[in-house]
Amino acid sequence: MSAGGEYPVTPAVRVLRAAGIAILAELYEYEEKGGTQRSSAELGVPERQVVKTLVMEGDAPLIVLMHGDKLVSTKNLARQLGVKAVKPLDPKAAERLTGYQVGGTSPFGTRQSLPIYVERTILELPWFLVNGGKRGFLVRITPADLTKVLAPIPVQVATDK
Repeated sequence: MSAGGEYPVTPAVRVLRAAGIAILAELYEYEEKGGTQRSSAELGVPERQVVKTLVMEGDAPLIVLMHGDKLVSTKNLARQLGVKAVKPLDPKAAERLTGYQVGGTSPFGTRQSLPIYVERTILELPWFLVNGGKRGFLVRITPADLTKVLAPIPVQVATDK
């Protein structure tokens, strides 16, 4: 792992710095469609501790934070949100809303403020990696820091891949 050192200064980094969160940067060689499997293998961390930032829509756009080794049950999420259906947002629309390129989407510093939901078991981890706002750039963060900055809403929507 490469903690600290040189890393990109993204909107996510600016938000974390402004909140007084110490940034532990993890850089890896991004691979198209490599996902959390690629980053966890390259960084030597369990895929469960690499958290995906998924931009979805129900009645309105939202973000879901999910373990890298799990999928989101959109049926369960829709039920918990009290909406008819939830589906992934079109990648171009997601990029417009967040200001981030797909594969480099961070929950921090999005262009438009979106409600953020987090798989509740992520909050039980001692720490995890989440995208820092650029492909191949993750930041190590604790659940307490995530909660301090974003106040995400816990949900129980994980399902096996």
